Amino acid sequence: MSYNMLLIKAKRVIKAGFVNFWRNGWVSLATVLIMVVTLFSIGSLIFARAILGSMISQIQDKVDITIYFKTDALEQDTLALKDSLSKLSEVRAVDYVSAEQNLEKFRERHKDNALIAQSLEELGENPLGATLNVKAKETSQYEAVAKFLESESKTASGSIIDKINYFQNKKIIDRLSKILDSSKKLGSILSLVLIAISIIITFNTIRMAIYISREEIGVMRLVGASSRFVAGPFIIEGIMYGVISAIVTTILFYPLSLWLGPLTENFFSGINLFRYYVSNLGQIFLVLLLVGAGLGSISSFIAVRRYLKV
Repeated sequence: MSYNMLLIKAKRVIKAGFVNFWRNGWVSLATVLIMVVTLFSIGSLIFARAILGSMISQIQDKVDITIYFKTDALEQDTLALKDSLSKLSEVRAVDYVSAEQNLEKFRERHKDNALIAQSLEELGENPLGATLNVKAKETSQYEAVAKFLESESKTASGSIIDKINYFQNKKIIDRLSKILDSSKKLGSILSLVLIAISIIITFNTIRMAIYISREEIGVMRLVGASSRFVAGPFIIEGIMYGVISAIVTTILFYPLSLWLGPLTENFFSGINLFRYYVSNLGQIFLVLLLVGAGLGSISSFIAVRRYLKV
């Protein structure tokens, strides 16, 4: 078969697919609306993951291990431990705060409390020790840092560390991780349910289109049309449902993200949903287009295989 003949057949199949789409009218509209709901939930998951990712990054940036040294710990020992920590591959940054700096910060925080100020004066010495604030590259690496501290914090006179706040932070991080994981799983389950509903709806729409076109299909078979030529328009129709749904869904996200943008930026202190939408518009549309066209073509293919026996 020549290239020109293949091109002519392809044009006919595509045209027939468009005709089927418009001929089904309200049924096609209902199918598109159902698929829009499905793609909207999938698109919402993309935005939700961006927000969650921003939240996790902010939390990871704020979470650290604070090491409180004993008041009698020698500065050279605390600085030696700081240097050892800085060399760890898990550690992103180590900030040393001397005992004098901690006392100054404490005085500043409680400058309006006369009782505390008086107590410090009567004490006559610095009751605070030096501290180290350690930031790991990943939250999962804090446990390794804590274990390192247990083994490296001992000197000839004993341990120089008074306490480490790792275990407090670990409980908070673990709880937050569980909440985020549960949210992701719930969103994924909801999307799978809607995908199943879309496939069923599109399947039934194509089945109805096949029934409406039964006489034309019969004539086409009598004149020797191939199975691919007969099935092609229905596959094209299914793909059209997905493509149109992807376009509509992408457009709907514009006013929604424009409205939610300032709210998410203020509430989540970082990500502006509208700016994210604009900067990732191509990727978002491509994902929705592939999912929509995939859903439409798969459900159409199943219906065609079942009812046209091709």
